[in-house]
Amino acid sequence: MQANDLRPGMVIKHNGELYSIYKAEHRTPGNLRAFVQAKMRQLRTGAISDYRFRSTDDVERAVIDETEMQYLYSDGDSYYFMNTANYEQIHLHKDVVGDRAPYLVPDVVLKVEYYEGRPIDIALPQTVDLKIVDTEPGIKGGSATNVQKPATMETGLVVNVPPFINAGETIRVDTESGTYLERVNK
Repeated sequence: MQANDLRPGMVIKHNGELYSIYKAEHRTPGNLRAFVQAKMRQLRTGAISDYRFRSTDDVERAVIDETEMQYLYSDGDSYYFMNTANYEQIHLHKDVVGDRAPYLVPDVVLKVEYYEGRPIDIALPQTVDLKIVDTEPGIKGGSATNVQKPATMETGLVVNVPPFINAGETIRVDTESGTYLERVNK
């Protein structure tokens, strides 16, 4: 495929390594040739880099298999997942999970991506429900303003929440932006 076809979430093979595209922007500066500015994460190391492709460059798209799995638990540097179809378990190193670890709570169902038979990455669900373990006390009638306060989740993630939210409550968090969406009644 050509570089013009790059979209966020795609996995490509570039310089012998696998990269996940975070952002791809097509630019045409004045009287110069068009190019695609891509922000991508190397799947092996997790390093984020910027690369400029000419719009006519050929890019090799990696063939990725996705398997639905359930997160079980973490043990030091490893995260354990179970295939929901055949109950087979795998573990991934913390380098593969990376900055998405705070969104992993037991029993959350997500997709594990495989390349040539080995797991290389995880794709989080759009939202996860997390329990608040620490925040300032709630303010009655606190929904009148859009002021927010920090709240620490059960996984260590800190999310800004409205003032009427209290410790012990469960909230829904957007995994892409890390923002509060709504309170969840359980």
